[in-house]
Parts: sequence; structure tokens; C-alpha cells
Amino acid sequence: MDYFKESLRLHKQWRGKIEINSKVPLKTKEDLSVAYTPGVAEPCREIAKDPEAMYDYTQKGNTIAIITDGSAVLGLGNIGAEASLPVMEGKSVLFKEFGNINCVPICIKTQDTQELIHIIKNISPVFGGINLEDIAGPRCFEVEDALQDLGIPVFHDDQHGTAIVILAALLNACKVVGKDIEQLKIVIFGAGAAGIATTKLLLCINHDRNVCTAVKEIILIDSKGPIYWGRKNLTGVKEYIAEHTNKANVETIAEAVKGADVILGVSQPGAITEAMIKTMAPKAIVFALANPTPEIMPDLAKKAGAYIIGTGRSDFPNQINNVLAFPGIFKGALDAKATQITGGMKIAAAHALAACVDHPTAEKILPYALEKGVADKVAEAVKKQAEKEGVVRV
Repeated sequence: MDYFKESLRLHKQWRGKIEINSKVPLKTKEDLSVAYTPGVAEPCREIAKDPEAMYDYTQKGNTIAIITDGSAVLGLGNIGAEASLPVMEGKSVLFKEFGNINCVPICIKTQDTQELIHIIKNISPVFGGINLEDIAGPRCFEVEDALQDLGIPVFHDDQHGTAIVILAALLNACKVVGKDIEQLKIVIFGAGAAGIATTKLLLCINHDRNVCTAVKEIILIDSKGPIYWGRKNLTGVKEYIAEHTNKANVETIAEAVKGADVILGVSQPGAITEAMIKTMAPKAIVFALANPTPEIMPDLAKKAGAYIIGTGRSDFPNQINNVLAFPGIFKGALDAKATQITGGMKIAAAHALAACVDHPTAEKILPYALEKGVADKVAEAVKKQAEKEGVVRV
């Protein structure tokens, strides 16, 4: 099947993948008087006295906004607000299907950081959470950071959803190859939103009395090579990465991948080669997550010696896909009435997701993307962690 041609045909037939349905009957004068005027004035008065009452009288408790500026749509780049709408509608469908969460896709026609922040802050009161989507770096970091005081969960899925699923996949891959995740050497290709977030999460994969446990060695590679302390022209978040990773100050890709236990690709096709994999440690793990074309095709990675291979695609084993994370994360956060999504909640989500596979194998380290029940298990772990940390509305 030509998926592109068929998708175009069906999108034209559907004229949108989501719609709004009413929960209430409107059959009689009494129905109208209760749902609308004059009766609706009473819940309005209650909310005016106490804005928290929105959770009792409106959709807020189970409705989120999916917000983009269309600047970094997966595989398509900066296509703008209008062209990004089919993706945001699709994301809304996934949230509803797996988390039973109602979503409003909002594509904002500006790529000015401060204007974007201003708009989101001013529309936020009606939503129980905000999922940021397909916003280019470094703007995505600035926008998310600026919205953490809204009192509702704000989560950039391209960063943290990817990182959480990768951590879950690594936890189970380590069980298969018999390695301790804390002793791994991991090389990450791609220093965009996903690469940065994954690096940060791997620096704190467990909490023990407020002390983070980290992966032993991480090297992040951008378009200029490994990021290391002292490299010229590092700015912002890359300075943080240089300070906390690549302790040996490795300066070449060849040196970085030599003896690596894991190579993660969140970059572009061709970034990972057979020659690189041949220099890795025994039972090498390779996650090539670029879509639709991975950094290296699975057959070539296998030929070069990779023991476990994951991609972002559903037509190969070990699909590492954000859909395994974001519905459950938001469901748990909304159920807890969480005010934010913390690092601890992300870690809890990853461990819960990994636990969904009882007996991991080289061909199955994560649940299938459409597997039912995964979101509920992730949600329960996220809710418990939010309550444990006290980041909930009282």
C-alpha cells in the first residue's frame, strides 16, 4: 500500500480526524435551561468565587491543549502552523484512544518565543494540561521552561516522551544482554530536543533519597562532533551537557563509538554506519530512531554486529515510539491533579513502561505501540509519584 496516497485520500474524506460531541441531552425546554441559560449562570458564579471549581463544573480536568508553532514537524521540518494541523489532530486521536483524554489542537501562527509564551499563558486557564509539540530548539526549551508556573502540567513530548520511551527500552535491553544500565557507555547522535532530553534523563535514571543515579558514560554528538568541555562556541544547554558528560573529553566520533555499549540515533539517515557498530562492545544495542528513514537500517546494523536493534517504525521489531508514553503520562498527571510533570514522574513512567514486558527478548523490549492497558499502568505510576512528591492540587 502507498501510505502517503491513501492517507491523502482519507484525510480529504474525513475532513479532520476529530470532532466535538455533546455529553448532554437537548430535547426539552428544561434541558436547554439547565445546560445553557438561565441555569448555566450558577456554575459560572461558583467558578467566579473559586477558579478551582472549574475542575468540578467544566471539561478542564480531562482536557488538554496540543500546541505547536509548526517549526519542527517530524520528518517535515518548519512547515508552519497551517500545515501542522493534521499532525496535531492525529496526536489528539492517540490521546483519546489510549488515555481517554480530550484534546484541542492549537497551531499558533508565530515563531517568536515571547509571543508564543504570552499566547499559551493567556489561553491556559481552560485546560488541565498542555502538550507542546513540534517546536524547534532552542525555542522549545525556553517555551517549556517559561510555562512551568501555570499550575498545570506542561510537557514537550518531542523532548521528554522520546527520552522516557528510550529509557524504558534501555532498561529492558540491559536485561536481555546482561548488562547493568548504570555501567553503560552510551553515544547519542543528535543534539536537538530529543537528544538533549534523553541525555538529561540518563543523568538521573533513579532517585534514592534525592540522589540521582546516572549512566556511567554519555557522549552527545551534534553536527560538529562530540560535545566536550572546552569546545568552542558552545552556548546554553550544550554548555550544561559538556559539563556533565564526556568526562574524558573525547573529540572524535571514532573515539566516541569505540567500545560503546549503546548507540542512540535521534538525528538523520546515515548518521550511524556499519563501521561504527563494528567497533562497539559485545552485545551492542543500537536504537536508530530517525523517521521515516533510520540512521542505519536494521539489516545493516545486524550485519555489523548489533545484538538489539530498535527503530521508530512499526514495520520493524522494537518500535520505540512516544505513543507508549504520553497518553499515560498525561492521564496520570490529570488524575492526580498534578501541577507539573517532574523528573521523578518521568522516571516512574519509564520504569512502569519497561515493566509492561514480563520477559524481554532481543526482538521485544517494549510493548507493541497499540497494546491496550499500557497507558493505564504508566498513568498509575505517574499519579503515585506526583502524590508522593506533593505536586498536586489540594
